[in-house]
Amino acid sequence: MKKKSAGRVLAAAVLLALPAVPAGTAAAAGPAPDRYTGQQLAWGACPFPVTTGAKPAECALVTVPRDWANPDAGVDLSVSISRVAATGERTGALLVNPGGPGGQGSSLAGALAGLEPGVNERYDFIGMDPRGTGHEGVPDTAFACRVPTGRLPQGPLDARDRSAASIAEHRKTPRAVAEACQSDAITPFVTTWQTAHDMELIRTLLGERKLNYLGYSYGTWLGAKYASLFPGSVGKVVLDSSVDFEGRLQADFEAFPKSGQRQTDDVFVPWLSRQFPAQLGASPAEVKQKIERLRAYYAGLGLAPDQFDALFAGNGSEIRWILIAAALVAGAGELDGKPVQAPAALAEQLDTSSAAAFGKPLARLTGADVAAGLAATEPDYSKVSGTRYAVACGDQPTKSADWYKRLSDRQGPQYPIYGWAYGLTEPCGFWTDAPRQVLAGLPAEAAGHVLVVQGEFDPQTGYEQARSAVRAAGVPMVSVDDAAFHGQYALGGNPCVDGMVNVFLLANSRPGPATCPGVPLPGEDSVFPVAGPVTGGHAATAAVAGAADTRTSALRAAVRRSISDLNDGR
Repeated sequence: MKKKSAGRVLAAAVLLALPAVPAGTAAAAGPAPDRYTGQQLAWGACPFPVTTGAKPAECALVTVPRDWANPDAGVDLSVSISRVAATGERTGALLVNPGGPGGQGSSLAGALAGLEPGVNERYDFIGMDPRGTGHEGVPDTAFACRVPTGRLPQGPLDARDRSAASIAEHRKTPRAVAEACQSDAITPFVTTWQTAHDMELIRTLLGERKLNYLGYSYGTWLGAKYASLFPGSVGKVVLDSSVDFEGRLQADFEAFPKSGQRQTDDVFVPWLSRQFPAQLGASPAEVKQKIERLRAYYAGLGLAPDQFDALFAGNGSEIRWILIAAALVAGAGELDGKPVQAPAALAEQLDTSSAAAFGKPLARLTGADVAAGLAATEPDYSKVSGTRYAVACGDQPTKSADWYKRLSDRQGPQYPIYGWAYGLTEPCGFWTDAPRQVLAGLPAEAAGHVLVVQGEFDPQTGYEQARSAVRAAGVPMVSVDDAAFHGQYALGGNPCVDGMVNVFLLANSRPGPATCPGVPLPGEDSVFPVAGPVTGGHAATAAVAGAADTRTSALRAAVRRSISDLNDGR
């Protein structure tokens, strides 16, 4: 029997002191006290800049209790919200969330309103910085776990090294992160259950009878749990790039190695072979061989193999693809003694990405530049996002560190890009605090308002996660065939997807299960079909969104990258 830690014993005592919650059900807190529901929203200027193409928003602060289960205990918290008012005949409010956990969403309202002006004509777009994430545009306001740097590994790591010493070094970081986060008094109150109650208060303060919702990535979990806790308050719900909201949140992260390897092998590597045959190889097999050579080459330049592998983890946006391509092509040029040759269709994007990440255009980029630039992107573990782990590890009971080690042993040989590393680096394996509330599945009353959208080769919320959720909940899903990125609606330039969601939001007509065709990958003008989990015919023929409005295209790509980066698996 595993010995209980003091933290686990204390958590068990706290649970015993809380009101009993029947297994398998989710209980909302009682009515919010008048001091919260009676507050007036003071709208004013937002503290973050307006991105080109986005619409300007107004912002306000909402006071919420630290603990909705006991509002009189502890110091109140403040949550930032934003609003882009409807421009025409108003239907209601649409609250948006970018995912994470730990993503700030205040600026997302203006970005999505700019991308979907027809929806903004009818809806106020409402952004929100969920509890723990601070206030977007105001530095140092987010909940951060202070990890003692002396407890972290000091040298380069390679998770393929399965020696006892290597495994012990890999486990230092997740153990230190888990212990640092659990030592903060706010951690038990930064959960999906608490945030869902904040959302219900926001609905009340906005004066809305129903709250409509659009969430990406982890935002699908948050939206589903809000609908479960407050089924009578929920309006239309769009869940894009979905986790299995009827199962375990942590299962999505555990599936990262599988979904990421599939996208890399089946879509990304073939794309590299089509775009960079002279530098990386004219076939997928040749590209894989070159990537292995580059892994060793960059290790010789001081880049830890784990950091090289992490390039491919969470590779869910066009901008990330271009960045990886630049890093690979620059290294290959030095490795083979050949000048860098960028395809014309991607040359501008490659130069822009290279300059932003490494300070030089692609033609002048060296392997040393890439190694130094990538090393600088290693997460700052001295100040870790507390919300990320408080939610991911605190919403539900966690698996043990030994369970995750066994997962690494199984996944590594099958999914070597990230399978070796993931199970050794998951802080939830060292989480000892038990959850204080239960989160249940969607009741039928709420399920009737939900639509799921899912890309076939999404590397961050694998297709099987969404499929499991919709089957369990009995809700329809719009599948996007051959889609390789994270975030579909409003972000992919796919008129089939956007049309189906907009009909749901604007015409009160929820589509049944359907499949949309994907759109071409960067630098290409046609789709290269790939066999995968999506089967059946297409609902329509997709076309690339018009490239005339470059501001919209740039905004779309930037928002998708932001959403993808929030959930990159690290």
